[in-house]
Amino acid sequence: MIWGAVFGDIIGSYYEVHCTKDYDFELHRESTFTDDTVMTAAVCKAITLDSRPVSLFNLNARALEYAAQYKQFYSHYPNAGYGQMFSDWASERGFSRRRSYGNGAAMRIVPIGFAYDTLEQTLLQAKASCLYTHNSREAITGAKAVAAAIWLARHGKSKDEIKEYIERTFRYDLSAPLSEIRKGFVFDSRTRYSVPPSIMAFLQSEDYESAVRNAVSLGGDADTMACIAGGIAEAFYGEIPRSIRDFCGLRLDGAIKRIINEFNEMFK
Repeated sequence: MIWGAVFGDIIGSYYEVHCTKDYDFELHRESTFTDDTVMTAAVCKAITLDSRPVSLFNLNARALEYAAQYKQFYSHYPNAGYGQMFSDWASERGFSRRRSYGNGAAMRIVPIGFAYDTLEQTLLQAKASCLYTHNSREAITGAKAVAAAIWLARHGKSKDEIKEYIERTFRYDLSAPLSEIRKGFVFDSRTRYSVPPSIMAFLQSEDYESAVRNAVSLGGDADTMACIAGGIAEAFYGEIPRSIRDFCGLRLDGAIKRIINEFNEMFK
């Protein structure tokens, strides 16, 4: 669990700047973990500290717990490649709410899809995780869609069932072939532009690696899109190639490894 998202981030990191449309891109030696991994670890930490279910009545209190971890992890890894809006928020003394429309809420959501027993609770936790940094309908919808895809995947739903649920519930069109999307796709970190193709990269994959390669080779926000696609793919396929584990494992911070291992042990 969780490694699928982190490894997708690492593999895509080089191609966030050096965008590619080549499905057969190389795993580049300059790849590194980014804010996607740091914030994923922050969500892991928030859940391991308090995994109790929430309701609408204590959603705001839970949102503050997530926000506190975002700020804490930002302080430890301030140069991981955050957007300016998030950096401004994470650096301020208090806890204001921002209405970001970016894909940052969806990129860190993978642990929530693995941690909770019901889809209803998964969606409530996903909303709570957004409220301080991405308090917009667009960003919350994207985070919920990714969390739901992971929950459905790990509960044995087929790709057709996952696709039907996401399209019906979140009004995403996931029908176009990636070959058509790739032609005109550009870098854009807005949720409604980058999250649906990230889910489609999984839906049109054959295994974990092909999901990540699908996402990166669209030529967009490669690390975040591969993080999302990789997270869903691990939930669905269960296996990550040893070559990818070895390549990415060498590029991870020891503290982040410990946090993710603690989370995975808690929810295995």
